[in-house]
Amino acid sequence: MRRLSNINRREFCCAAGGSIVSLAVGGACSRIGDAALHADGRFTARPRSGVKTTTTGQITLNLDNDRNAILQIPKRAKESSLPLLLMLHGATQNAEDMFWYLGNTPEEAGVVVLAPKSQDTTWDAIGGSFSEDIDYLNRALERVFETVAVDPARIAIGGFSDGASYGLSLGLINGDLFSRVIAFSPGFLIEATPHGKPRIFISHGTHDHILPIDRCGRRLASSLITNGYDVTFREFDGDHEIPEAVAREGMRWLAS
Repeated sequence: MRRLSNINRREFCCAAGGSIVSLAVGGACSRIGDAALHADGRFTARPRSGVKTTTTGQITLNLDNDRNAILQIPKRAKESSLPLLLMLHGATQNAEDMFWYLGNTPEEAGVVVLAPKSQDTTWDAIGGSFSEDIDYLNRALERVFETVAVDPARIAIGGFSDGASYGLSLGLINGDLFSRVIAFSPGFLIEATPHGKPRIFISHGTHDHILPIDRCGRRLASSLITNGYDVTFREFDGDHEIPEAVAREGMRWLAS
């Protein structure tokens, strides 16, 4: 099976437009960095049947003494199984920041949101290898699947900035779990073996000064489309951010 090509954040931010390595998924790009990926980024957690949701609102999952994961369950959760979004924060951010970005849009669309915290200032494989964060995310998903009625056909992973890059990569690696991926202002893909063909929603600001759209969002979307993925690409007039209208569109896309 083809592997995902890898470009790190420094390469994206510093390379001149024409000199950057190809982003084609399955291309022959060299791996950037000294550390080889020592894990495959695969999740074992799977949704369960017969689970009933008994509570709503925000819940803190105390899975680790050093960090927490926040689970937000919409009011309508007790009525039926709902879509789930595993939402990953950007570098130096926290789980709480994701709910500031998304605002009330998950509640409006009836989407359950799980927002964990990375072990360090950003997610492990951004620096070279899948490790502690994968185990933590898997345990968080297992807890959600034990306590919330999740629709197996509408499980998504995504995030913002570094979290979008990490989530997009994990979404392709675990496309047999995540049917959809929502990447707000992603930068790159991490090299690994993809499984399945999730649908993908990418948004990017045309004036993004951190991860320029030409070298990041547009290039990623084009490469993924070329490799047979169903991609919705939404450009907006803005910087490195998630405008409310874009967040709302992403939540409705997931819930549909």
